[in-house]
Amino acid sequence: MSAYILILDDDADVATAAQMLLRRRYGQVATLCDPASLPALLARGVPDVVLLDLNFTPGRINGAEGLALLDVLRAQANPPAVIAMTAYADVPLAVEALKRGAGDFITKPWGNARLIAAVDQALARREAGRGASAGSPELMGESRAMRELKALIASVAPTEANVMVLGENGVGKELVARAIHAASRRASGTLLAVDMGALPESTFESELFGHRKGSFTDAKADRAGRFQAARGGSLFLDEIGNMPLAAQAKLLTALERREVTPIGADKPEAIDVRIISATNLDEARLFDPSVFRADLLFRLNTIVIRVPPLRERREDVPLLLAHYLKMYETQYQRPARNVAAGALDTLVLHDWLGNVRALRHACERAVILGQGAEYSVADFGLPSLAQATTPAAADIVVVPALADAPASASSGDTTLDAIERAAIAATLAQFNGNISHAAKTLGISRAALYRKLGKHGI
Repeated sequence: MSAYILILDDDADVATAAQMLLRRRYGQVATLCDPASLPALLARGVPDVVLLDLNFTPGRINGAEGLALLDVLRAQANPPAVIAMTAYADVPLAVEALKRGAGDFITKPWGNARLIAAVDQALARREAGRGASAGSPELMGESRAMRELKALIASVAPTEANVMVLGENGVGKELVARAIHAASRRASGTLLAVDMGALPESTFESELFGHRKGSFTDAKADRAGRFQAARGGSLFLDEIGNMPLAAQAKLLTALERREVTPIGADKPEAIDVRIISATNLDEARLFDPSVFRADLLFRLNTIVIRVPPLRERREDVPLLLAHYLKMYETQYQRPARNVAAGALDTLVLHDWLGNVRALRHACERAVILGQGAEYSVADFGLPSLAQATTPAAADIVVVPALADAPASASSGDTTLDAIERAAIAATLAQFNGNISHAAKTLGISRAALYRKLGKHGI
């Protein structure tokens, strides 16, 4: 895995130890012991992940220096994912760092597996949130499917109900979770994301529930768990379907009792979090008892939100293409270009198996490698579409015959929607499904025609 990691710690020995561990896995790992040198380093390039110590001046343990640096990092145009580090397991300080934009925190000394897992999760979160951090904080799209999704989020968010978000890889499940949290009564609190599939079963309880100093060999200090760190906010349990059954039982107990017991503690601690979970598992598999506990499922899925794949809302593709192409043109300082007409229609018809994430990556590639006056299909690096560049291949959409269509104006239904649907279907049939010709004849743009195709189910 290739990534640029920065370790910002005043203890050179600690920074070097982390650098030696991470370099084998990520490649480019830099260290910085003097915070005053950070602006010059950022001017040369922003890291993907920063491991940030919260205290630099000897004797100070309030974290103020680290929080100030965190503000600097989060103010970058393309901010890095930040993992806060401290030798003091101070829950309020950890929560403050999370509120200020850190994605995770670890206490020193750390276990090697824990540090690697934290960096892996930080990279995954940054990848998932690149669109949002570059100026798209909301779910994008005006299709019927997206309007319904946004309406459901608006209805669910103000409640305290646990929410399970279902959808394929790349559809934006974490963006849904963030939208729910932002519109909830807990918005002033922390939304803490945890990749449940990346948590080793051996450290599951310590990570989620915390531990006390001396409770096991590597427990050299008290450590707050994720439930404690997210107190008053929301806990986003991503990839919940990848949890082992034994770990599921422990999570169920915590949710039923609304309390957790840190490893080595004498008494439980009450928890105050809202649970938002997500998985890309097929919904039917969640009801397989060999995969997921039914009693835990019913604790988590009070409300189920299904995020549609991009192929089910094709009319949103032009909007997404325009957004991400502009974003990367700005980022890479490339001239603004339009997508060729035939190429746009081909991209709309593409199935985008990686969903919005795949589209975003394709846009980045097109901006970097495209050489023409307009973007062509080939610029987006989609091999299955490489030959589909002629209008005959790129402009065609299969539509039902008028005889197979629902009631229309010709059968006595004279509502405006019915008349519009009949006109669109007839025009498409006239041009054998050619989108460009049909849109021109109807006097609307191709994007508008795609929206209407989705609206009428054509």
